[in-house]
Amino acid sequence: MKPKVLVAGHRGLVGSAIVRALRYSGIDNLILRTRQELDLLDAGKVEALFRDEKPDWVFMAAAKVGGIHANSTYPYEFLFENLQIQNNLFEAAKKHKTRKVMFLGSSCIYPKMCPQPMKESDLLTGPLEPTNEPYAIAKITGIKMAAALHREFGMDAFSVMPCNLYGLNDNYHPQNGHVIPMLIRRFHEAKNQNAPRIEMWGSGRPLREFLFADDLGEACVYLMQNKSAPEIGDFINVGSGSEITIRDLAELIRETVGYRGELTNDTSKPDGTPRKLMDSSKMKALGWEAKTSLAEGLKIAYADFLKRGL
Repeated sequence: MKPKVLVAGHRGLVGSAIVRALRYSGIDNLILRTRQELDLLDAGKVEALFRDEKPDWVFMAAAKVGGIHANSTYPYEFLFENLQIQNNLFEAAKKHKTRKVMFLGSSCIYPKMCPQPMKESDLLTGPLEPTNEPYAIAKITGIKMAAALHREFGMDAFSVMPCNLYGLNDNYHPQNGHVIPMLIRRFHEAKNQNAPRIEMWGSGRPLREFLFADDLGEACVYLMQNKSAPEIGDFINVGSGSEITIRDLAELIRETVGYRGELTNDTSKPDGTPRKLMDSSKMKALGWEAKTSLAEGLKIAYADFLKRGL
Protein backbone atom coordinates (compact mmCIF):
# COMPACT_ATOMS: atom_id res chain seq x y z
CA MET A 1 0.00 0.00 0.00
CA LYS A 2 1.36 3.40 -0.98
CA PRO A 3 1.99 5.78 1.93
CA LYS A 4 0.06 9.03 2.43
CA VAL A 5 2.74 11.72 2.43
CA LEU A 6 2.86 15.26 3.83
CA VAL A 7 5.54 17.47 2.29
CA ALA A 8 5.78 20.61 4.42
CA GLY A 9 7.23 23.41 2.30
CA HIS A 10 6.34 21.74 -1.02
CA ARG A 11 6.72 24.93 -3.06
CA GLY A 12 10.29 25.61 -1.98
CA LEU A 13 13.58 24.48 -3.42
CA VAL A 14 13.82 21.30 -1.33
CA GLY A 15 10.13 20.52 -0.95
CA SER A 16 9.35 20.77 -4.67
CA ALA A 17 12.32 18.49 -5.43
CA ILE A 18 10.97 15.92 -2.96
CA VAL A 19 7.51 16.12 -4.58
CA ARG A 20 9.01 15.49 -8.03
CA ALA A 21 11.00 12.53 -6.69
CA LEU A 22 7.94 11.07 -4.96
CA ARG A 23 5.84 11.30 -8.11
CA TYR A 24 8.64 9.85 -10.21
CA SER A 25 8.77 6.86 -7.86
CA GLY A 26 5.00 6.34 -8.19
CA ILE A 27 3.94 7.85 -4.85
CA ASP A 28 1.15 10.33 -5.59
CA ASN A 29 -1.04 10.33 -2.45
CA LEU A 30 0.39 13.65 -1.33
CA ILE A 31 -0.78 16.20 1.22
CA LEU A 32 0.31 19.61 -0.07
CA ARG A 33 -0.67 22.95 1.49
CA THR A 34 0.45 26.43 0.55
CA ARG A 35 1.35 29.01 3.19
CA GLN A 36 -2.05 30.62 2.62
CA GLU A 37 -3.83 27.29 3.17
CA LEU A 38 -1.84 26.27 6.25
CA ASP A 39 0.16 28.53 8.56
CA LEU A 40 2.85 26.23 9.95
CA LEU A 41 3.47 28.76 12.73
CA ASP A 42 -0.02 28.00 14.09
CA ALA A 43 0.16 24.87 16.26
CA GLY A 44 -3.61 24.38 16.28
CA LYS A 45 -3.88 24.39 12.50
CA VAL A 46 -0.96 22.00 12.10
CA GLU A 47 -2.45 19.60 14.64
CA ALA A 48 -5.82 19.74 12.85
CA LEU A 49 -4.16 18.82 9.55
CA PHE A 50 -2.56 15.73 11.09
CA ARG A 51 -5.83 14.79 12.80
CA ASP A 52 -7.81 15.06 9.57
CA GLU A 53 -5.28 13.71 7.04
CA LYS A 54 -3.29 11.20 9.13
CA PRO A 55 -0.09 11.17 7.03
CA ASP A 56 2.10 8.06 7.05
CA TRP A 57 5.25 9.95 6.08
CA VAL A 58 6.25 13.55 6.77
CA PHE A 59 9.04 15.44 5.02
CA MET A 60 9.88 18.57 7.04
CA ALA A 61 11.24 20.82 4.28
CA ALA A 62 9.54 24.06 5.38
CA ALA A 63 11.87 26.70 6.79
CA LYS A 64 12.76 30.37 6.80
CA VAL A 65 15.95 30.45 4.73
CA GLY A 66 18.41 32.99 3.36
CA GLY A 67 22.05 33.86 2.83
CA ILE A 68 24.58 35.77 4.93
CA HIS A 69 22.78 39.12 4.56
CA ALA A 70 19.37 37.75 5.55
CA ASN A 71 20.72 35.78 8.53
CA SER A 72 22.65 38.79 9.81
CA THR A 73 19.70 41.17 9.40
CA TYR A 74 16.88 39.01 10.81
CA PRO A 75 18.40 36.80 13.56
CA TYR A 76 15.27 36.73 15.75
CA GLU A 77 12.99 35.80 12.85
CA PHE A 78 15.33 33.00 11.78
CA LEU A 79 15.32 31.52 15.28
CA PHE A 80 11.67 32.00 16.15
CA GLU A 81 10.04 30.96 12.88
CA ASN A 82 12.19 27.90 12.28
CA LEU A 83 11.81 26.64 15.85
CA GLN A 84 8.05 27.23 15.76
CA ILE A 85 7.57 25.37 12.47
CA GLN A 86 9.68 22.42 13.67
CA ASN A 87 8.01 22.21 17.07
CA ASN A 88 4.51 22.23 15.59
CA LEU A 89 5.27 19.50 13.04
CA PHE A 90 7.15 17.26 15.47
CA GLU A 91 4.46 17.53 18.14
CA ALA A 92 1.62 16.80 15.71
CA ALA A 93 3.54 13.81 14.31
CA LYS A 94 4.10 12.48 17.84
CA LYS A 95 0.48 12.98 18.88
CA HIS A 96 -0.92 11.26 15.80
CA LYS A 97 1.74 8.53 15.68
CA THR A 98 3.08 9.32 12.23
CA ARG A 99 4.95 6.29 10.91
CA LYS A 100 8.03 8.05 9.47
CA VAL A 101 9.39 11.59 9.80
CA MET A 102 12.33 13.20 8.00
CA PHE A 103 13.73 16.55 9.13
CA LEU A 104 15.73 18.55 6.58
CA GLY A 105 18.69 20.46 7.99
CA SER A 106 21.71 22.29 6.63
CA SER A 107 25.49 22.02 6.58
CA CYS A 108 25.65 25.25 8.62
CA ILE A 109 25.09 23.10 11.73
CA TYR A 110 28.82 22.32 11.75
CA PRO A 111 31.47 24.43 13.51
CA LYS A 112 33.01 27.29 11.53
CA MET A 113 36.49 25.78 11.71
CA CYS A 114 35.31 22.19 11.36
CA PRO A 115 37.84 19.61 10.10
CA GLN A 116 37.29 18.83 6.43
CA PRO A 117 35.42 16.93 5.16
CA MET A 118 32.74 17.37 7.83
CA LYS A 119 31.56 14.15 9.48
CA GLU A 120 28.30 13.65 11.35
CA SER A 121 30.37 13.16 14.52
CA ASP A 122 31.68 16.76 14.22
CA LEU A 123 28.36 18.24 15.38
CA LEU A 124 28.73 20.52 18.45
CA THR A 125 32.53 20.21 18.58
CA GLY A 126 33.22 23.96 18.13
CA PRO A 127 31.74 27.48 17.67
CA LEU A 128 29.35 28.07 14.79
CA GLU A 129 29.82 30.54 11.94
CA PRO A 130 28.42 33.81 13.42
CA THR A 131 26.77 34.98 10.19
CA ASN A 132 24.26 32.10 10.20
CA GLU A 133 24.26 31.07 13.85
CA PRO A 134 20.49 31.60 14.48
CA TYR A 135 19.51 29.35 11.56
CA ALA A 136 22.12 26.76 12.56
CA ILE A 137 20.88 26.65 16.17
CA ALA A 138 17.32 26.08 14.98
CA LYS A 139 18.45 23.24 12.72
CA ILE A 140 20.57 21.62 15.44
CA THR A 141 17.50 21.71 17.69
CA GLY A 142 15.52 19.96 14.95
CA ILE A 143 18.13 17.20 14.70
CA LYS A 144 18.03 16.64 18.44
CA MET A 145 14.22 16.62 18.52
CA ALA A 146 13.98 14.00 15.78
CA ALA A 147 16.57 11.87 17.58
CA ALA A 148 14.70 12.30 20.87
CA LEU A 149 11.42 11.20 19.28
CA HIS A 150 13.13 8.03 18.12
CA ARG A 151 14.76 7.29 21.46
CA GLU A 152 11.88 8.21 23.75
CA PHE A 153 8.84 7.22 21.70
CA GLY A 154 10.23 4.74 19.18
CA MET A 155 9.26 6.89 16.20
CA ASP A 156 11.07 6.32 12.92
CA ALA A 157 12.36 9.91 12.90
CA PHE A 158 15.72 11.06 11.55
CA SER A 159 17.38 14.03 9.84
CA VAL A 160 19.13 14.71 6.54
CA MET A 161 21.88 17.34 6.24
CA PRO A 162 22.41 18.53 2.67
CA CYS A 163 25.29 20.68 1.51
CA ASN A 164 24.57 23.98 -0.28
CA LEU A 165 21.63 23.49 -2.63
CA TYR A 166 20.43 25.08 -5.86
CA GLY A 167 17.97 24.26 -8.61
CA LEU A 168 14.32 24.63 -9.59
CA ASN A 169 12.11 27.00 -7.55
CA ASP A 170 15.08 28.69 -5.89
CA ASN A 171 14.89 32.08 -4.14
CA TYR A 172 16.33 34.71 -6.49
CA HIS A 173 15.94 37.69 -4.15
CA PRO A 174 18.86 40.09 -4.83
CA GLN A 175 19.83 40.35 -1.14
CA ASN A 176 18.18 37.49 0.76
CA GLY A 177 18.94 34.55 -1.55
CA HIS A 178 21.84 32.10 -1.44
CA VAL A 179 24.96 32.53 -3.54
CA ILE A 180 24.00 30.64 -6.73
CA PRO A 181 20.51 32.14 -7.28
CA MET A 182 21.77 35.60 -6.30
CA LEU A 183 24.63 35.41 -8.80
CA ILE A 184 22.36 34.05 -11.54
CA ARG A 185 20.05 37.02 -11.08
CA ARG A 186 22.83 39.59 -10.84
CA PHE A 187 24.68 38.31 -13.91
CA HIS A 188 21.43 38.13 -15.89
CA GLU A 189 20.46 41.70 -14.98
CA ALA A 190 23.99 42.95 -15.66
CA LYS A 191 23.90 41.28 -19.10
CA ASN A 192 20.54 42.87 -19.95
CA GLN A 193 21.70 46.30 -18.77
CA ASN A 194 25.11 46.04 -20.48
CA ALA A 195 26.72 46.78 -17.11
CA PRO A 196 30.53 46.98 -17.38
CA ARG A 197 31.10 45.15 -14.07
CA ILE A 198 29.45 43.59 -11.06
CA GLU A 199 30.83 43.31 -7.54
CA MET A 200 30.51 40.28 -5.27
CA TRP A 201 30.93 40.05 -1.51
CA GLY A 202 34.18 38.80 -0.01
CA SER A 203 37.46 37.57 -1.44
CA GLY A 204 36.01 34.73 -3.52
CA ARG A 205 38.46 32.27 -1.91
CA PRO A 206 36.10 30.23 0.32
CA LEU A 207 35.39 26.70 -0.91
CA ARG A 208 31.84 25.39 -1.17
CA GLU A 209 30.13 22.15 -2.12
CA PHE A 210 26.89 22.35 -4.12
CA LEU A 211 24.17 19.77 -4.73
CA PHE A 212 21.41 19.97 -7.33
CA ALA A 213 18.12 19.96 -5.38
CA ASP A 214 16.56 17.18 -7.45
CA ASP A 215 19.45 14.92 -6.46
CA LEU A 216 18.61 15.67 -2.83
CA GLY A 217 14.93 14.95 -3.49
CA GLU A 218 15.86 11.55 -4.91
CA ALA A 219 18.08 10.84 -1.88
CA CYS A 220 15.30 11.74 0.56
CA VAL A 221 12.75 9.47 -1.12
CA TYR A 222 15.35 6.69 -1.34
CA LEU A 223 15.93 6.88 2.42
CA MET A 224 12.23 6.98 3.27
CA GLN A 225 11.51 3.97 1.07
CA ASN A 226 14.50 1.82 2.02
CA LYS A 227 16.02 2.84 5.37
CA SER A 228 15.01 3.48 8.97
CA ALA A 229 16.30 5.52 11.89
CA PRO A 230 18.43 2.69 13.37
CA GLU A 231 20.32 2.34 10.05
CA ILE A 232 20.65 6.10 9.46
CA GLY A 233 21.40 7.23 13.00
CA ASP A 234 20.37 10.66 14.28
CA PHE A 235 21.22 12.30 10.95
CA ILE A 236 23.09 11.78 7.72
CA ASN A 237 25.07 14.05 5.36
CA VAL A 238 24.01 14.27 1.72
CA GLY A 239 26.44 16.04 -0.62
CA SER A 240 27.91 15.95 -4.10
CA GLY A 241 31.49 15.27 -2.97
CA SER A 242 32.88 18.12 -5.13
CA GLU A 243 33.92 21.63 -4.07
CA ILE A 244 34.68 24.90 -5.85
CA THR A 245 35.86 28.38 -4.83
CA ILE A 246 33.21 31.10 -4.82
CA ARG A 247 35.25 32.96 -7.44
CA ASP A 248 35.35 29.95 -9.77
CA LEU A 249 31.65 29.39 -9.14
CA ALA A 250 30.94 32.99 -10.16
CA GLU A 251 32.98 32.53 -13.33
CA LEU A 252 31.02 29.37 -14.16
CA ILE A 253 27.70 31.16 -13.62
CA ARG A 254 28.91 34.13 -15.69
CA GLU A 255 29.68 31.70 -18.53
CA THR A 256 26.30 29.98 -18.13
CA VAL A 257 24.41 33.29 -18.25
CA GLY A 258 26.59 34.78 -20.98
CA TYR A 259 27.70 37.95 -19.18
CA ARG A 260 30.88 39.50 -20.59
CA GLY A 261 31.59 42.31 -18.10
CA GLU A 262 34.18 42.48 -15.30
CA LEU A 263 33.78 40.67 -11.99
CA THR A 264 35.25 42.38 -8.91
CA ASN A 265 35.40 41.51 -5.20
CA ASP A 266 34.47 43.68 -2.21
CA THR A 267 36.96 42.32 0.33
CA SER A 268 35.48 44.51 3.11
CA LYS A 269 32.47 42.19 3.17
CA PRO A 270 32.53 38.86 5.09
CA ASP A 271 33.48 35.58 3.45
CA GLY A 272 31.62 33.31 5.84
CA THR A 273 33.00 29.87 6.61
CA PRO A 274 36.37 29.29 4.82
CA ARG A 275 35.52 25.78 3.60
CA LYS A 276 32.48 23.50 3.75
CA LEU A 277 32.81 20.00 2.36
CA MET A 278 30.55 17.22 3.63
CA ASP A 279 31.71 13.70 4.30
CA SER A 280 28.89 11.77 2.59
CA SER A 281 30.53 8.34 2.91
CA LYS A 282 27.76 7.16 5.23
CA MET A 283 25.15 7.99 2.56
CA LYS A 284 27.22 6.30 -0.12
CA ALA A 285 27.46 3.18 2.03
CA LEU A 286 23.65 3.12 2.17
CA GLY A 287 23.54 2.92 -1.63
CA TRP A 288 23.09 6.47 -2.99
CA GLU A 289 25.30 9.01 -4.83
CA ALA A 290 24.59 12.35 -6.55
CA LYS A 291 24.26 12.31 -10.34
CA THR A 292 24.08 15.92 -11.58
CA SER A 293 27.30 17.87 -12.31
CA LEU A 294 27.50 21.54 -11.30
CA ALA A 295 27.79 22.71 -14.92
CA GLU A 296 24.73 20.70 -15.93
CA GLY A 297 22.74 21.80 -12.89
CA LEU A 298 23.51 25.49 -13.44
CA LYS A 299 22.16 25.29 -17.00
CA ILE A 300 18.92 23.77 -15.69
CA ALA A 301 18.69 26.39 -12.93
CA TYR A 302 19.25 29.31 -15.33
CA ALA A 303 16.63 27.93 -17.73
CA ASP A 304 14.21 27.77 -14.78
CA PHE A 305 15.04 31.38 -13.84
CA LEU A 306 14.31 32.50 -17.42
CA LYS A 307 11.09 30.49 -17.54
CA ARG A 308 9.84 32.16 -14.36
CA GLY A 309 10.46 35.60 -15.85
CA LEU A 310 11.96 37.08 -12.67
